Amino acid sequence: MTHLEALEAEAAHIFREVAGEFDRSTLLFSGGKDSIVMLHVALKAFAPAPLPFSLLHVDTGHNFPEVIAYRDHVVERYGLHLDVASVQAYIDDGRLRERPDGTRNPLQTVPLLDAVRAGRFGAVFGGGRRDEEKARAKERVFSLRDGFGGWDPRRQRPELWQLYNGHHQPGEHVRVFPLSNWTELDVWQYIEREEIELPEIYFAHRRQVFRRDGMWLASGAWGGPRDGESLCERRVRYRTVGDMSCTGAIDSSASTVGAVITELAASRVTERGASRADDRLSEAAMEDRKREGYF
Repeated sequence: MTHLEALEAEAAHIFREVAGEFDRSTLLFSGGKDSIVMLHVALKAFAPAPLPFSLLHVDTGHNFPEVIAYRDHVVERYGLHLDVASVQAYIDDGRLRERPDGTRNPLQTVPLLDAVRAGRFGAVFGGGRRDEEKARAKERVFSLRDGFGGWDPRRQRPELWQLYNGHHQPGEHVRVFPLSNWTELDVWQYIEREEIELPEIYFAHRRQVFRRDGMWLASGAWGGPRDGESLCERRVRYRTVGDMSCTGAIDSSASTVGAVITELAASRVTERGASRADDRLSEAAMEDRKREGYF
């Protein structure tokens, strides 16, 4: 068994464990590469039967149009059920308030938790990987969340010999991370092996961007350049996909999966460290959001 085959088998085992242990579960699907790979493995794990759970997307309203189009294409192609929790709807009716910096990434927590409660989901699949960020490196495969959706590292269970404990009290739920042991390079090598289609923004293209806090940001519904910032056209690609206001592009000429793999093999900066402004707010930015119920 190759390295990728072992990772795929482990992820498929996790999906089947959840299907056998939980009555209701959902898969967080944003149209980003990790959720795409996660869905691909899940479809293989249960084939030829249909997927035994729904998809859930927390839509900030400031997502990249190419990613939303890809999300809808995949849902239609496989005949899947997609629930969308809209941050914009929460802002419109006053349940959430826009942040001064324009980013909506931190605003996803409340719609996510409300959707989990409304769907009565005991398990929620996420595409988080341990190599992404320090707080995610602490995460178990089965991550217990309390009645408020919060994560407490002291309450996590040991997972010896791939034995996963999904027991939870009423009101609690479990976040499940089938790709925990994958790296960014593993994800791209698997995409190459399986010939998985991705949104075009993951590959080098010409885009109007401006420089802010060391990142190339694209204008959109969320806003654009401030005083002293100017738009310029550059050849860029995205390593990770999220809210446009805090997801930066990187200079790149990698226009194929193979070229991306070669580029990553030489990189010494993590994808979130290179292109996610919301992780730069403090040393514990991700952990603080996870304690509040974030992905």
